[in-house]
Amino acid sequence: MSATKEEILAFMALEFPQTKCVVEAVDEQGATLSHPIGVDELRPGGTVSGPVLMSVADIAIYIAILGKIGIVPLAVTTSLTINFLRKPSADARIIAECTLLKAGRALIVGEVSLYSEGSSDLVAHVVGTYSVPPNQASAL
Repeated sequence: MSATKEEILAFMALEFPQTKCVVEAVDEQGATLSHPIGVDELRPGGTVSGPVLMSVADIAIYIAILGKIGIVPLAVTTSLTINFLRKPSADARIIAECTLLKAGRALIVGEVSLYSEGSSDLVAHVVGTYSVPPNQASAL
Protein backbone atom coordinates (compact mmCIF):
# COMPACT_ATOMS: atom_id res chain seq x y z
CA MET A 1 0.00 0.00 0.00
CA SER A 2 3.01 2.30 -0.32
CA ALA A 3 2.86 5.44 -2.46
CA THR A 4 5.27 6.28 -5.25
CA LYS A 5 7.22 9.52 -5.38
CA GLU A 6 4.96 10.70 -8.22
CA GLU A 7 1.79 9.98 -6.22
CA ILE A 8 3.21 11.82 -3.21
CA LEU A 9 4.24 14.81 -5.34
CA ALA A 10 0.74 15.05 -6.82
CA PHE A 11 -0.84 14.83 -3.34
CA MET A 12 1.50 17.46 -1.89
CA ALA A 13 0.93 19.85 -4.81
CA LEU A 14 -2.83 19.57 -4.25
CA GLU A 15 -2.96 19.62 -0.45
CA PHE A 16 0.16 21.60 0.52
CA PRO A 17 0.88 23.98 -2.38
CA GLN A 18 2.53 26.42 0.04
CA THR A 19 5.42 24.14 0.97
CA LYS A 20 8.86 24.95 -0.36
CA CYS A 21 10.12 21.44 0.44
CA VAL A 22 11.36 19.38 -2.49
CA VAL A 23 11.05 15.59 -2.32
CA GLU A 24 14.39 14.28 -3.52
CA ALA A 25 13.78 10.58 -2.79
CA VAL A 26 11.23 8.42 -1.00
CA ASP A 27 10.78 4.71 -0.39
CA GLU A 28 9.27 2.44 2.28
CA GLN A 29 12.19 3.04 4.67
CA GLY A 30 12.40 6.83 4.55
CA ALA A 31 12.71 10.02 2.55
CA THR A 32 15.15 12.75 1.60
CA LEU A 33 13.94 16.33 1.19
CA SER A 34 15.52 19.69 0.54
CA HIS A 35 14.37 23.20 1.33
CA PRO A 36 15.78 26.35 -0.28
CA ILE A 37 16.98 29.07 2.07
CA GLY A 38 16.36 32.76 1.42
CA VAL A 39 15.72 35.86 3.47
CA ASP A 40 12.25 34.59 4.46
CA GLU A 41 13.80 31.62 6.27
CA LEU A 42 16.34 33.60 8.28
CA ARG A 43 16.04 35.04 11.76
CA PRO A 44 18.10 37.87 13.25
CA GLY A 45 21.73 36.87 13.33
CA GLY A 46 21.61 35.38 9.83
CA THR A 47 20.73 31.82 10.68
CA VAL A 48 17.92 29.57 9.52
CA SER A 49 15.02 29.87 11.96
CA GLY A 50 14.04 27.02 14.22
CA PRO A 51 10.47 26.87 12.90
CA VAL A 52 11.80 26.32 9.36
CA LEU A 53 14.00 23.44 10.54
CA MET A 54 11.11 21.92 12.52
CA SER A 55 8.79 22.22 9.53
CA VAL A 56 11.25 20.56 7.17
CA ALA A 57 11.73 17.68 9.62
CA ASP A 58 7.99 17.26 10.17
CA ILE A 59 7.32 17.19 6.44
CA ALA A 60 10.17 14.69 5.92
CA ILE A 61 8.57 12.28 8.40
CA TYR A 62 5.14 12.76 6.78
CA ILE A 63 6.56 12.06 3.30
CA ALA A 64 8.37 8.96 4.57
CA ILE A 65 5.11 7.72 6.11
CA LEU A 66 3.24 8.24 2.83
CA GLY A 67 5.99 6.25 1.12
CA LYS A 68 5.44 3.44 3.63
CA ILE A 69 1.65 3.24 3.99
CA GLY A 70 0.29 5.16 1.01
CA ILE A 71 -1.60 8.43 0.84
CA VAL A 72 -3.10 8.88 4.31
CA PRO A 73 -4.05 12.56 4.59
CA LEU A 74 -5.12 12.33 8.24
CA ALA A 75 -1.90 10.92 9.68
CA VAL A 76 -0.89 13.59 12.20
CA THR A 77 2.11 14.55 14.28
CA THR A 78 1.71 13.59 17.94
CA SER A 79 5.24 14.39 19.06
CA LEU A 80 8.26 16.21 17.61
CA THR A 81 11.53 16.62 19.48
CA ILE A 82 14.37 18.61 17.96
CA ASN A 83 17.94 19.10 19.10
CA PHE A 84 19.64 22.08 17.47
CA LEU A 85 23.30 21.17 17.14
CA ARG A 86 24.97 23.93 15.14
CA LYS A 87 24.20 27.00 13.09
CA PRO A 88 22.98 26.11 9.58
CA SER A 89 24.37 27.98 6.61
CA ALA A 90 22.28 30.93 5.48
CA ASP A 91 23.46 30.32 1.91
CA ALA A 92 22.68 26.62 1.42
CA ARG A 93 19.58 24.46 1.14
CA ILE A 94 18.58 22.43 4.17
CA ILE A 95 18.75 18.69 3.50
CA ALA A 96 16.53 16.36 5.55
CA GLU A 97 17.24 12.64 5.67
CA CYS A 98 14.43 10.70 7.34
CA THR A 99 14.45 7.07 8.41
CA LEU A 100 11.37 5.37 9.78
CA LEU A 101 12.33 3.62 13.02
CA LYS A 102 9.07 1.83 13.79
CA ALA A 103 5.82 1.50 11.93
CA GLY A 104 3.17 0.18 14.28
CA ARG A 105 -0.56 -0.13 13.74
CA ALA A 106 -1.39 3.17 15.43
CA LEU A 107 1.92 5.06 15.69
CA ILE A 108 4.88 5.55 13.40
CA VAL A 109 8.22 6.87 14.65
CA GLY A 110 10.74 8.58 12.39
CA GLU A 111 14.18 10.10 12.83
CA VAL A 112 15.45 13.05 10.77
CA SER A 113 18.97 14.34 10.31
CA LEU A 114 19.17 17.93 9.05
CA TYR A 115 22.22 19.29 7.20
CA SER A 116 23.21 22.37 5.29
CA GLU A 117 23.79 21.31 1.69
CA GLY A 118 27.49 20.70 1.05
CA SER A 119 28.32 19.93 4.67
CA SER A 120 28.34 16.61 6.50
CA ASP A 121 27.93 18.39 9.86
CA LEU A 122 24.54 17.73 11.43
CA VAL A 123 22.69 20.98 12.18
CA ALA A 124 19.76 19.32 13.96
CA HIS A 125 18.49 15.90 15.00
CA VAL A 126 14.75 15.26 15.16
CA VAL A 127 12.57 12.39 16.36
CA GLY A 128 8.87 12.49 15.60
CA THR A 129 5.84 10.30 16.14
CA TYR A 130 2.75 10.28 13.95
CA SER A 131 -0.65 8.85 14.71
CA VAL A 132 -2.26 6.82 11.93
CA PRO A 133 -6.06 6.91 11.62
CA PRO A 134 -7.68 3.68 12.88
CA ASN A 135 -9.06 2.80 9.44
CA GLN A 136 -5.47 2.78 8.10
CA ALA A 137 -4.09 0.39 10.75
CA SER A 138 -4.67 -2.61 8.49
CA ALA A 139 -2.25 -1.13 5.95
CA LEU A 140 0.60 -1.82 8.36
